Amino acid sequence: MSVQLDTDMGKVLTTLVIINRADQIRAEDGTILPEQVRSLTLKNVLVDTGATTLCLPKDVIEQLGLKLLKEVDVSTAMGIGKARVFRDATISLHDREGTFECLELPGGRNPLLGVIPLEALGIELDLQNQTLKVLPISSTETYLTIYGHSILE
Repeated sequence: MSVQLDTDMGKVLTTLVIINRADQIRAEDGTILPEQVRSLTLKNVLVDTGATTLCLPKDVIEQLGLKLLKEVDVSTAMGIGKARVFRDATISLHDREGTFECLELPGGRNPLLGVIPLEALGIELDLQNQTLKVLPISSTETYLTIYGHSILE
């Protein structure tokens, strides 16, 4: 996946593949054909540390066929508002994959990638170099942690 810096705006942009996880499950159990799994490649997705989660425009959510989970109050630059939350959006970024809820953006807005998916995927924003950094996940070094209880005993 590509990452670029929009030098005019000082913003980090990336390319995301988003897949309907419910479709993937149906394809795995043979209910639908693998080619029927809905997915989209989104270019120039803004990596936004001011956003909590994945935020997608209504048309993208409709194309992916994501299912409504709930409506929530959200804090925006315009104040508190309502947003719809959809389930089962699988993100593929830098050979990492995870399934997340996403917020619906008001009409025509560009997709945003917030901090929760980045953290869960082990990808962080490198502000000094204005790029995304993939954190290690190997047998000798990993970004995944468990504190409080030792499960290895």
